[in-house]
Amino acid sequence: MKILFLLFLLFNIVYAGDATIEVIKKADSLPTLAIEDSSISYDNTFKLRFFKSLVADLNVISLFNVDRHHRIVPYNDSSVLVANKDMEYVLRYKIFEDDNGAMNLQMKLLQGDSEVFSKNYRVSRKDIYMFVSHAIAYDINEYMGAKPVSWMKKKVIFAKVIAPKKSEIVIADYTLAYQHIIIQGGLNLFPKWANQAQTAFYYTSLDSDKPTLKYVDIKTALVKSIISSDGMMICSDVSNDGNHLLLTMAKDGQPDIYLYDVKKHTYKRETTYSGIDVGGQFMNEDTIAFVSSRLGYPTIFTKNLLTNEINQVVYYGNSNVACSASGHYIVYKARESSNAFSQNTFNLHLVSTQTDLIRRLTATGVNEFPKFSKDGDAIIFVKNYKGQSSIGIIRLNFNKNYLFPIKSGRIQSMDW
Repeated sequence: MKILFLLFLLFNIVYAGDATIEVIKKADSLPTLAIEDSSISYDNTFKLRFFKSLVADLNVISLFNVDRHHRIVPYNDSSVLVANKDMEYVLRYKIFEDDNGAMNLQMKLLQGDSEVFSKNYRVSRKDIYMFVSHAIAYDINEYMGAKPVSWMKKKVIFAKVIAPKKSEIVIADYTLAYQHIIIQGGLNLFPKWANQAQTAFYYTSLDSDKPTLKYVDIKTALVKSIISSDGMMICSDVSNDGNHLLLTMAKDGQPDIYLYDVKKHTYKRETTYSGIDVGGQFMNEDTIAFVSSRLGYPTIFTKNLLTNEINQVVYYGNSNVACSASGHYIVYKARESSNAFSQNTFNLHLVSTQTDLIRRLTATGVNEFPKFSKDGDAIIFVKNYKGQSSIGIIRLNFNKNYLFPIKSGRIQSMDW
């Protein structure tokens, strides 16, 4: 199904306390932070790879102006390097390998020459170094008293098309530096985490007579079929408690939203429009958002599951799709150009059900697969621009976007 869309009206109106307003933090107002490397194990290539990962993570927490110079210093030196004397903070760390082959890291955060925070980390092998980098940034963010960034420790799951009718489902960190293929062989798409602990997931298998929703327990490797449907079968969202799924099925030839009860193994049809209703997202336990063509073009609606009241929430443009919801906020993908001779622009926009404001989150390229973090603090997405695909992270309260290039393949769908 090909959906065409155009968004042509944007607002930039000041409205205090609403995430739809761009919060601009000038870079020169942030405290400066330098990094000093005291590692005694591994080669220079690995040391530099870890340093770059740490710089990226510290930039993403958006609390510092991070110096990008890689400087070497003994861990127990009593003062910071002369080049870092004017820095407000210095992060010094030492990586070393123990007798069991595990990677260990000691770190301390210095203010002036005084140690203000320290912590030790250990992982079983060095190829998962990025999770140590994420943990350091998370802990420093917590020490600084900033809003939690628990999403940095969460894993991403995505489907990647590798050949006609062949795909892989991959578990990764949020930068895609770590990737582990969990499902391969056949055409398996639309993975969705089954719980907040990320110990299981759902996906759609297209290798049988009917599209089938399957469940995978990562710890036990148990795979079981949940439900099948002619035409279409997609799990678009899972409730916070994991007890309900929003499914898109086309049991009567047209796709509609269904609410599936995981414990009872029953479902209820939530939309009955004769056209297209797809992509349901939980906003809270009583309200969902979804994409519908009931106005003659796709745009975003909400439905109250108790009263069955349906409301349009995006009024601008005539093709708005691929939404994700968090509380009363919705992020969606919209087409902003229509050019038969060149690539078109697809941007992400943020709206609130409590105001009439729209905030554009991206500016160039093809931006798709938006997904809120569970706490609503950040949005992950895929950007395609000038032949390069990247994973993007949007920090809503800092008005900052960060990009991590994708090395190979084409992402078909993604969950965080």
